[in-house]
Amino acid sequence: MIPLSDESRRPINFPMMTLTIIGVNVFVFVLELLGGDAFINYWSLVPANIMTPHGFITIFTSMFMHAGWEHIIGNMLFFWVFGPQMEDVMGSIPFLIFYLLGGIAATVAQVWIDPTSTIPNLGASGAIAAVMGAFLITYPRDKIRTVVFLGRFGRVTFLPAVVMVGLWFLSQLFSEVGALSQVQADSSGVAYMAHIGGFVFGAITCRLFESRRRRLQGLELELPFNW
Repeated sequence: MIPLSDESRRPINFPMMTLTIIGVNVFVFVLELLGGDAFINYWSLVPANIMTPHGFITIFTSMFMHAGWEHIIGNMLFFWVFGPQMEDVMGSIPFLIFYLLGGIAATVAQVWIDPTSTIPNLGASGAIAAVMGAFLITYPRDKIRTVVFLGRFGRVTFLPAVVMVGLWFLSQLFSEVGALSQVQADSSGVAYMAHIGGFVFGAITCRLFESRRRRLQGLELELPFNW
């Protein structure tokens, strides 16, 4: 499944923070391409080293890194579909704080499941999972324009956000089960448990960051949907 857009609403305000976060992720990915493995290994998170001064810094640097083109394109696509609406309802600065805390919560979940791991972990997936968890709570009935693939063929359909995000969450859960059984074989360092931790954080805490006035305003401007 590939989400394309939220067909139920449009952001009231320009999503400057969402675009800024995407820009930072792209910039860091370019640095990865230029710096190669040395850059990736230095700035990725290694759970076993998290209590060192440099290890603490990598909590933040690793959440703006990606394991390859497919990883960054997938993450940024999901973030662009679900991020602007959450920035709109939170405000730019609260949204940034929420995003960073979501990434930290994702890291805590990953380190908790395997604190002695020496495999580098990286990715914005945990923070983006927090955004998706928040979206599920705030706008569960929104219709998401989605490309669904059946074999080699794909068709565009409209899925309720609760279905779209729920299926994504389940896919991450199954990925986590597989990852736990072969953690030493996973040299990509994509932290699957971080998806779960970020998602749960976003779903539980989103109301603390949202403006009730902004949320009600967004609901009032909800777009009519035609099948």
